[in-house]
Amino acid sequence: MVFFVMEEINQENMSERERPSFEQALKELEGIVQRLEQDDVTLEDSIELYQKGVELSKKCSAILEKAELKIKEVQSGS
Repeated sequence: MVFFVMEEINQENMSERERPSFEQALKELEGIVQRLEQDDVTLEDSIELYQKGVELSKKCSAILEKAELKIKEVQSGS
């Protein structure tokens, strides 16, 4: 079985430019979902993929919240 490895991202030690974009994180999350839908994924691999998916989901939510705050700032400044 081929298992793709996803690198861990340490947000505190990365600059804003080094962090994955929303689009990158979402694409990785979509890949995890596709992988989990396959029949050949072991329980152990499924758990690891699920954990990574939760982390990516939280990162995407945080990015969206930050974008929403920026939009509100721009709207209130006009």
